[in-house]
Amino acid sequence: MQIKGTGLYRILMASAAVAAITLPQVAQAQDATTGNATVLERLIVEGGKGTDKEATGPVDGYVAKATGTGSKTATPIAEIPQSVSVVGREELDDRGVVTKIDEALRYTAGVSTEPFGSDPDTDWFYIRGFDATQTGAFLDGLNLFSYGFGGFQTDAYMLERVEVLKGPAAVLYGGSNPGGIVDLVRKRPQDEPAYSTEIGINNFGNAFFGFDANDKLNADGTLTYRITGKVAGGNNYSDYSEDLRGFLMPQITYEPDDATSLTVYAIASALDQTHVGNGFLPYEGTVTDGPFGGKIDRDFFFGEPDHDYGRYDQQMFGYEFSHEFDNGWKFSQNLRYSHLDKAEELVYPYAYTADGKLARLGFKHDTSADSFNIDNRAEKEFSTGPLDHSLLLGLDYKNYKIDQTQASAWPASDLDPADPDYGADLPAYSTYLDAVTRLKQIGVYAQDQIRFGDGWLVTLNGRYDYVDIDNDSRLATGSYSTNDSALSGRAGLAYEFDNGLTPYVSVATFFNPQIGTLSGSGGALEPEEGHQIEGGIKYEPSFIDGALTASVYQIVKQSVTTTIAGPPSYQQQIGEVTSTGFELEGKVNLNQNWKMLASYTYNDLEITEDGDPSLIGNRPYLIPEHQASLWLEYMVTDGALEGVSIGGGLRYQGESFADMANTAKVPDAVVADAAIRYEKNGWGAALNVTNLFDKEYVKGCQGLFTCGYGDQRTITLKLSKSW
Repeated sequence: MQIKGTGLYRILMASAAVAAITLPQVAQAQDATTGNATVLERLIVEGGKGTDKEATGPVDGYVAKATGTGSKTATPIAEIPQSVSVVGREELDDRGVVTKIDEALRYTAGVSTEPFGSDPDTDWFYIRGFDATQTGAFLDGLNLFSYGFGGFQTDAYMLERVEVLKGPAAVLYGGSNPGGIVDLVRKRPQDEPAYSTEIGINNFGNAFFGFDANDKLNADGTLTYRITGKVAGGNNYSDYSEDLRGFLMPQITYEPDDATSLTVYAIASALDQTHVGNGFLPYEGTVTDGPFGGKIDRDFFFGEPDHDYGRYDQQMFGYEFSHEFDNGWKFSQNLRYSHLDKAEELVYPYAYTADGKLARLGFKHDTSADSFNIDNRAEKEFSTGPLDHSLLLGLDYKNYKIDQTQASAWPASDLDPADPDYGADLPAYSTYLDAVTRLKQIGVYAQDQIRFGDGWLVTLNGRYDYVDIDNDSRLATGSYSTNDSALSGRAGLAYEFDNGLTPYVSVATFFNPQIGTLSGSGGALEPEEGHQIEGGIKYEPSFIDGALTASVYQIVKQSVTTTIAGPPSYQQQIGEVTSTGFELEGKVNLNQNWKMLASYTYNDLEITEDGDPSLIGNRPYLIPEHQASLWLEYMVTDGALEGVSIGGGLRYQGESFADMANTAKVPDAVVADAAIRYEKNGWGAALNVTNLFDKEYVKGCQGLFTCGYGDQRTITLKLSKSW
């Protein structure tokens, strides 16, 4: 496979150079002692404020006790008046998550991942029934906002943890998905030297190599660095599909004293691929037999090999600064600039012809996106009489610009799904979108976490946002400008019992500005608005290292925006959708040998207002009503098999609808995963199998011609070494 463009070539060369410099130093740093691995004492946050490193650093086993996502300060999870899930590095490794973020969330309550099946270049996730892919993705607390094809992608290997705050987060982060957000927390420089490298390959022939080096730069330890990199590539699960990808992430932290910290980082990543044939398949031919008399093979490629490419170059630069003053005030600032260049061409089907073939059209786009985010926070703890306060004041700013062109070639040649014949020419492309769009959002916010009595905790939040959106079209129509402002709020009440039980209740409102125009009128989209009521119980038992959360909620989302496939695609706001549900999630480090996680989700979605009266009372397509998962891990700690770990899990997705009219259903499915590992003296070997029995199932349908198969059986072998 050829490398198209220079971005990935630069990453490959930089990765090779860093590995050549680092590995000799690693060899010198290796501990000369041999024998069994040391079992470290568990660190458990008992209550009160957590530390920054507890909220961003490694998770102990499967059980995280502190988070920064639910309050923008390091806080025990039990004190957040909303449900929070954390997937740590150890869990990612145990389940064999190699690249994709949506794979990391397969076992998380309230989250529906990969709704169109496996997609190598986009991380798809819905939270509490609402699409969080574009407005609900964050990296280290700063929004990875995207629109159209201007979306940033993050490799799971660069992350320390993946956190999910469920329910509205606008009161802290401004415009974002009302169902919740996914905050990706990157690996950071640590106090102790650590080096690791890994290499692996799966059954499709897609291989990877990664390295992670962390050490001090000076004798007194005030300067530390961390360099993380990865290169991966090879064949994918469908015919003709292949990819080559990589990233490099250097970081330096300066901590002259306990009160001051500055971390500067950069990320360069790239992808070059031929697309997989999934996500645009018809209901008849995947869920049911097609007009040709059967079902489409899961490895079927519906495009044109000579007219298919996808590539991006992505760069980020940022820093994190904090300083605590002598008077008790702490100031923190996060800043990041991101740039993306992305281009794609593919041919996809949109209907059946009279003789049972797939009618197709060509599509291509050229997109450039720039994103700038900065968040300033001041926090202080103080008391007023019987009340103990943790006060947070903040000001943040977001500036997103996308320059994009989109074009279609219609009609392309028809394709027989039972006997495909490729190689036909495409007609000339016709441009239907050529515009520069800018979104600017500034917000001021405040939060007060108040303790009083013998265990009571009140959380109060308020925020004001101002948003300005401009769309400059190079075509005859499509230009518009709009601005909006809104207040958002959250109030939570909890009581912490001595036995680790914390019941809570909260109410929150949200405001989510939308880019795009309404079909017909061409006017700007209205912001999505609404509210959530949530109540639940969080339990951290004293007799075992675990965390359990049970929550019930109702979200009312107004001015709901949906995209109708084209070309040209257009948007409409269908009215109001209500999401009511129940979630149960538990993560437990049972002892040195056993770890377990389990989840159950009930999500009742209902269209409560719509321009089409026949849809009122129906359930939106794609998202199942019931989901459940269970993962169990056992490690042998003595005897001849010491160092061997065996894990296994089950994932259940219930029935979902394939259309808004609720006339077609996608059946439920149960998928099994398994893993076996051996680790000793820093060496490791792991064999992970997802979809162990190669269950053939449809993950979801967003209409009767936008269905995708779920993951095929994927066997991944990984060898690793750590110092």
